[in-house]
Amino acid sequence: MKQKLNLFSFTMIVVGVVIGMGIFRTAATSAKDAIAPSVYFAAWIIGGLVALCGALTYAEIGSRYPVTGGYYKVFSYAYHPSIAFGINCIILISNAASLSGVALIGSGYIAKLFPQLQWNDTDKALLSCAAIFVFYGINLMGLRMSSKAQNILMLIKMGMIVVLISALFFPHHYANQTQIIAQVAATTNTASNMSWIQSLGVSLIAVSFTYGGYQQTINFGNEVDKPASNIPKGIFIGIGIIIALYLLVNLSYYIIIGFNNMKNEHEIAYVVINKVFGSRGADIFSFFLFFGVLAYVNALLMSNPRVMYAMSTEGVLPKIFSKQTGKNEVLTASLTVFAAMCIIILFYAQTFEKILNFSIFLDCFGMIASSATIFKLRKETKHLDGTGIYKMKLYPLLPLIFMGTYLFVGLSIARKDWQTAATGVVVLSGFIIIYFLFMNNKKAKAVL
Repeated sequence: MKQKLNLFSFTMIVVGVVIGMGIFRTAATSAKDAIAPSVYFAAWIIGGLVALCGALTYAEIGSRYPVTGGYYKVFSYAYHPSIAFGINCIILISNAASLSGVALIGSGYIAKLFPQLQWNDTDKALLSCAAIFVFYGINLMGLRMSSKAQNILMLIKMGMIVVLISALFFPHHYANQTQIIAQVAATTNTASNMSWIQSLGVSLIAVSFTYGGYQQTINFGNEVDKPASNIPKGIFIGIGIIIALYLLVNLSYYIIIGFNNMKNEHEIAYVVINKVFGSRGADIFSFFLFFGVLAYVNALLMSNPRVMYAMSTEGVLPKIFSKQTGKNEVLTASLTVFAAMCIIILFYAQTFEKILNFSIFLDCFGMIASSATIFKLRKETKHLDGTGIYKMKLYPLLPLIFMGTYLFVGLSIARKDWQTAATGVVVLSGFIIIYFLFMNNKKAKAVL
């Protein structure tokens, strides 16, 4: 493709696909699952370190295999095509669910501006649907236009995070520390039936959702200018920014609201801003925050159609998914189908809680399988060493830490909600069966 992403644009995509709206909602879910503040903050610190391990792993994968639709191409290269097809299909579903869930979080904040309307779940889904339609149209205009929109929206969203962090500089609004200590003791006593490790595993589910998304950047492959250097740089810089911002925002939540009070709030950022800057400030914050969610919507609408493009070029999806239209080189069919998936999931689930466990459990398959490809790539692309590509230090420790953590999260979900885990396994198995049926049918037609 002729249009290229520079380092700044690529870094903004990294930040955009990770910082969706999760940090403005999942902190409450993570706190609810934590038996003590030590579990809560440990989950966010571990989540950041694991994200860094994953980012460095994917940086090397992207450098050694810089192709458009890299996420699918890597699976196809390292495993049997049926595994590549099955895992990438569930990843597409998981990403569509994540986009829908994040859009619902944004709708929850914008609904705060009009409390008299008494918004229900369907109303919020319709509002989220409108946002998807708008950025579907923008992405139809091409990569350069969607990239420019991404940069602008990311600056808005980053501004909202800075406002949340600035609340730390208003100590007269801090929660009463004596009350916080009492809340911590009460929380630990009431949740004594869950061990520290078990609580950490459950708390990491929401944290994983909030940190997830950076692996999508390898889908851009050779659409990045100087991919061998800019892909690892963009991922490393982006994840570093994200870790710092997340920890500061969570500190703001904890100090301003108090640990126990965090557990009972969905629009947790609204509570902080309302307490520090008043209701007018909270309303303005919610208005701009809704625009912030559009950055995540736009980033996933940019990224995932390229996976479908790669699957089409491999012959496991119809050729229409690899067709590009006009001088803007838009993957119209792939973009349209992915947007439709998002809308279907949006109206099927309607609430953030319903899609969180399912989305993360599916992600666990993709994270473990895709990061494991680094072992094969290291062996078969030794000729690239010393040619300027990124090569991580502390190999193989970093990918093993990353894979082990996601295995721990997946097992925690299975323990908490075995039906969701079973559904994920069935869905993956179903797609693998579909692959063999499709390929057998394709071979039969070729013979005829």
